Amino acid sequence: MDYLAAIRLFVRAFELGSFSKAAVDCGAKVSSVSRAVAALEADLGVALFNRSTRRLNPTEAGGDFYERAVRILAEVEDARQQTAALNGRPQGLLKLNLPGAFGRRHVVPLLPGFLAAYPDIRIEATLTDATVNLIEVGADVAIRIGALPDSGLIAKKLAPHRRVLCASPAYLAGRAPPGDVKGSFKANDSEALLDVALAGLGVALLPTWLAGAALRDGRLIRLLPGWTAGLAPGDRAIWGVYPPKKILSPKVRVFLDHIEAGFGRPAIWDR
Repeated sequence: MDYLAAIRLFVRAFELGSFSKAAVDCGAKVSSVSRAVAALEADLGVALFNRSTRRLNPTEAGGDFYERAVRILAEVEDARQQTAALNGRPQGLLKLNLPGAFGRRHVVPLLPGFLAAYPDIRIEATLTDATVNLIEVGADVAIRIGALPDSGLIAKKLAPHRRVLCASPAYLAGRAPPGDVKGSFKANDSEALLDVALAGLGVALLPTWLAGAALRDGRLIRLLPGWTAGLAPGDRAIWGVYPPKKILSPKVRVFLDHIEAGFGRPAIWDR
């Protein structure tokens, strides 16, 4: 007896209430369905159905076996699809949700190489600093920075996230090391803070992914070198997040792998 095939026939007979309907549904003979169920009953030592001229009536044992059989078939199908997906060709439309400044500076420059490596993928990217519901907007994957809310999304850490105090050499010239930081300019945009720090307006708290180039070439100087702005260690990260699915699609998997490799270890902005 092909046990798995017998379970499939039993499940359809249970759901349709008829050997003949199950046979039509499964493309089998009525005698094959009847023999499969009889073989299961012989193996289990219990009756799965009470037969009548009108309809199959499941026994208590039949109902219990059905519930377990459905879960078994679902697990087998999940395993089959999961394994097949590992060798599936990445293809189709990939919808991205990216934070504005970070996306422009560190994700978009990696996309030409990604598309060259995976020519069957098309990309639709939305750049916004608003946290959107990925399922509602139909996005496949998003890049998020910092602490993640308990949203039910699946998260993959792509790189660390660090924020440091820095100022321009012109601002620091002739000044004592700053104590309490007070300023005449505030903004909710990190690129604007970078611009005014470069202009010598004062001290700014900036992520290294934004200030890294200026720190390397001396346009900015890091203050308090041993200090990094406080987030819990596990939250100091840049994440790739995607809706929970039993099977991670090949296009999402290869995108996250490509971006993580492009950021590097240590991340390119921290070198």
